[in-house]
Amino acid sequence: MGGGLASHELAAAVSEAGGLGTIGILAPDSLRAELDEARRLTSRPLAINLIVPFARRGHWRVAARADVLVTHWEMRPRRRAPNVWVHTVGSAQEARAAVAAGADAVIAQGIESGGHVRGTVPALDLLERVRAAVPPGYPVLLAGGIAEAADVRAALDAGAVAAVAGTRFLASEESRAHPAYKRRLLEADETVLTELFGLAWPRAPHRVIPNRATRRWLREDPRGPAAIRALHTALSPAARRTPLAVQRKLAARARAGPLDLAPPAPTDAMPAATIETHPLYAGQTAARIHDVRPAAELVRALAP
Repeated sequence: MGGGLASHELAAAVSEAGGLGTIGILAPDSLRAELDEARRLTSRPLAINLIVPFARRGHWRVAARADVLVTHWEMRPRRRAPNVWVHTVGSAQEARAAVAAGADAVIAQGIESGGHVRGTVPALDLLERVRAAVPPGYPVLLAGGIAEAADVRAALDAGAVAAVAGTRFLASEESRAHPAYKRRLLEADETVLTELFGLAWPRAPHRVIPNRATRRWLREDPRGPAAIRALHTALSPAARRTPLAVQRKLAARARAGPLDLAPPAPTDAMPAATIETHPLYAGQTAARIHDVRPAAELVRALAP
């Protein structure tokens, strides 16, 4: 959960409770500050998650200071830091590429997942395929469909070494999601897999809660209008070179035109109006989440 949704408060609380807390991608200076603040709150291991297309040299320097580096969205992964490296995959082919590149573990991300989704099949099916593709005993974590202890138990019984939960912790007290975003999550009974919010990140499917922007643009094609997707592809090289801090500042505008459909989700530092104009990332488990609780309590509740 990048862009400020998963900051030091959430990461530290999860790690203190026995999980592996993760800080999502931010501008390098902000990411360094978040890691430093989390270190003041816990002495337990912490992870940093980097979205590779947006990561620059400064991101990798900061990420090397974390206990674990998690990377996302890279077809041909390679090691860039000496610490424990876990790579997110959506297919057996991607899993084999990560193993060959020296990744210490992979996350099999099923299609149920919220945010940007690597997988195209249900999580447990993907887990079976990935485990068959990697060497015996190689660690595979599972993401997608994790909201309750029974989900974690199903993942472990199927051979995963751990379960990864995002949407359930979006609805935590420590999450920096906008309060109205959290309310939408609790009210949601469906999600949509789209490519609508693809400025700077085209052809990258992402699962969101419906809002005014999706209702406006997704009437004929859940991916989004072809013209908007083509525009995002054309603008992607320039948009990716824009510093993340500038992208977040621009994204704070409550607009939903073709040039404003960018990836940042509404945080508690953004205007309430962005709930209707920005992506409300959430997995299919949103339909089973009905309360906001402290992160430590959620870790304990998820333990099988």
